[in-house]
Amino acid sequence: MNRIRLAAPLMLAGLLVLAAGARQARGAAEVHRLNLVLSVIPTQVTGGDFNEELDFRNRAFLQPRGLESVPRITYAWYYQAELRFLVRPNLALVAGTGQIRNQTTREYLPALQEDIQLRAEILSVPVHVGAAYYLQAYNQGDFQARAYLGGGFLSLVNNRVQFQRFESVSDSSRSLRRWTEAAYTGDGPGFYLEAGVHMFFAVRYSVLLGAVYRDSKIAGMLDRTTHQPVLAPDGAPFRLDVSGVGARMALAYGF
Repeated sequence: MNRIRLAAPLMLAGLLVLAAGARQARGAAEVHRLNLVLSVIPTQVTGGDFNEELDFRNRAFLQPRGLESVPRITYAWYYQAELRFLVRPNLALVAGTGQIRNQTTREYLPALQEDIQLRAEILSVPVHVGAAYYLQAYNQGDFQARAYLGGGFLSLVNNRVQFQRFESVSDSSRSLRRWTEAAYTGDGPGFYLEAGVHMFFAVRYSVLLGAVYRDSKIAGMLDRTTHQPVLAPDGAPFRLDVSGVGARMALAYGF
């Protein structure tokens, strides 16, 4: 978890170092038609029925025993790779994929030689196809900056929800080790909108900073073992919602 928290500061520091080095190159800004873009996006996650199920399990299992609830998942890291091709100076076609993943855990020691471990996880793999419109460029020496607006479609694949519980009790009267797990899967469509600035320097590398909004809902998830529909605590089909707004920090390599 500590390494995940350090990802964004390290990425930002790398971008600043790259920008400083590019300024020293003393040449014209290089604008390449094809770019490989690697992004780190800290993003909001709505959760949907995942968080409702987590609350239900807290009320049913933990609260009657006086144990602290497992916290909801409200954010995640979205790691993304995409190809961005400038078909015109002001229009780019975009295609790529990424991964959104986070987990919440708790461990309890309610009595001597008793151990309870709880874990819940969200995983989603968005595949996206879209376009970005580039506005008028700002040029200063070997530096060029271009604001852009974009959007497109998402295909949400390999979505997974897991709830795990491990209990261990060992004393003079009994010995118990119990493992329970619920895992759900499903796919779904979505869309995204983005806005930001693409900064070019006198090197092959460029930098993108901006914001991304995703509408990403997976309805009617299935049990991974039985492949039967799963119901949410309110009796409706289980829906995973990984929609949210994220801050984009990206490094692009021009070909």
